[in-house]
Amino acid sequence: MFTSLSDRLTATFKNLRGKGRLSESDVNKTIRDIRMALLEADVALPVVKEFTHGVRERALGAEVSEALNPAQQVIKIVNDELVHILGGETRPLRLAKNPPTVVMLAGLQGSGKTTFAGKLGAWLKEKGHTPLLVAADLQRPNAVTQLEVVGQRAGVPVFAPERGNVGGHDAVGPTGEGTRSFGDPVQVAEDGIQHACDKLYDVVIVDTAGRLAVDADLMDQARRIREAVDPDEVLFVIDAMIGQAAVETAQAFQDGVDFTGVVLTKLDGDARGGAALSVVGTTGRPIMYASTGEGVKDIEVFHPDRMASRILDMGDILTLIEQAEKAFDAQQAREMERKFLAQEDFTFDDFLGQMAAIKKMGSLKSMLKMMPGMGQMSAQLDALDEREFDRIEAMVRSMTPFERTHPKQINGSRRARIARGSGVSVSEVNQLLVRFGEAQKMMKSLARGGGIPGMPGTGGGKARKQQPQRRKGKSGNPAKRAQQEAAAAQRRS
Repeated sequence: MFTSLSDRLTATFKNLRGKGRLSESDVNKTIRDIRMALLEADVALPVVKEFTHGVRERALGAEVSEALNPAQQVIKIVNDELVHILGGETRPLRLAKNPPTVVMLAGLQGSGKTTFAGKLGAWLKEKGHTPLLVAADLQRPNAVTQLEVVGQRAGVPVFAPERGNVGGHDAVGPTGEGTRSFGDPVQVAEDGIQHACDKLYDVVIVDTAGRLAVDADLMDQARRIREAVDPDEVLFVIDAMIGQAAVETAQAFQDGVDFTGVVLTKLDGDARGGAALSVVGTTGRPIMYASTGEGVKDIEVFHPDRMASRILDMGDILTLIEQAEKAFDAQQAREMERKFLAQEDFTFDDFLGQMAAIKKMGSLKSMLKMMPGMGQMSAQLDALDEREFDRIEAMVRSMTPFERTHPKQINGSRRARIARGSGVSVSEVNQLLVRFGEAQKMMKSLARGGGIPGMPGTGGGKARKQQPQRRKGKSGNPAKRAQQEAAAAQRRS
């Protein structure tokens, strides 16, 4: 997501770099390019106008004209305006003073509400809470069963007294107080809150029904559930790939249920990003979470400043560090530090541990894209085959415990056996051993303070022998020689 927008903005700022001062025509051209980039990213026109107006006012002011580097100042202004339009500050989940905290999910069918319910439950459980999922979507075929499966994967219990629609047919319409052909979702939601109170769950996540389009029945049902359970948070779950329709849909749900926060799903797709920029700009409600994949742990707290940094190809190092802290075991890190300082050999067992931790962090491509400037290498990143790491792991696991700790003892017959065991060629095993040997040398060189071997400026070159300093001889001039002896005597005293 945001790839096209990021590419366009990066290209725009390239034209500014190297200019000692910016004329009004330079600023106008930059604003024009930014406007086109936003419109191509499916950002709503009112949001585009507000954004470009804010950038123009600041770019033509003293803030830029008096700056030492005007181009960098314009990039800073665009970054500030992006942060503002994405919500300004990170908005945490509001927890009730008296548990349970009730979180209601609303949105169109197919937006990813049920999957997100499981992700949010797993995330809260990791934070030390005891969440409960409530299956109040009784009209979508097998929605209750899906929530139970998602809850099982997340390790979060599900309250589902009604089986809902299991026949594969949608409800035919309202009967009395809304659609009740498969049970009463309002009653299920109320009973779920009571069950949470009885069993001491401190957070309740209510999964409600959605439709393929906004309609009166959907809004009426969601409104009645909200009135019945009085939630602390109402999260509007929206598909990031919805494009221009995001504004109309968000406005309808704001009028209908008055949501308090937004969840963006399917951010791992090829969405242009317009939904994220449009929803906040038109409703004034903050984006609180981002769903980035199908896994239970593929959920991120939405940070406007970090997302703006990603869009402008300045990276997101803070999120990368947070993911690393969660993935890497503290004891394992201390052991690696001890080995490094003691200049012990890095073994294949250590390598397996590192690979396991990296896999916990998620997709390698997504991690690399968080590095500053990696947006310019998007084509190379897309071509990266992550299965290569699986082949490397297969080779390492085909080694005996002795071979993993003594890679230099792996002779020809051992290499052939490892190749057969991992389904690769002997040449691939040879390449792995060569690269591993180079990595060991590099780590030892760094531990000695010698820098990276062969790299200028890191101390990795050959050390020059220090020439012994030559002692100055005594002067042949009697007057000067007397002065030298007096100075030497003075230094000794």
